[in-house]
Amino acid sequence: MKKFPITIPIMIIVMVIAMWMLEKDYSEINLMTRIMISIGAGIFSGLISFFLFRFDKGNDK
Repeated sequence: MKKFPITIPIMIIVMVIAMWMLEKDYSEINLMTRIMISIGAGIFSGLISFFLFRFDKGNDK
């Protein structure tokens, strides 16, 4: 459960940046499609960060 305080902000940051980039560069795409793309990007980045961040359990005191 130590990974969630890091994973959730990464997901939110990626979603906000994805929405901003899609709005700026691809404004002709429908709003719902942009939202779905940014949600997918957030979930994908959350999964990657959840599995790639290492938290050693031996260092807990």
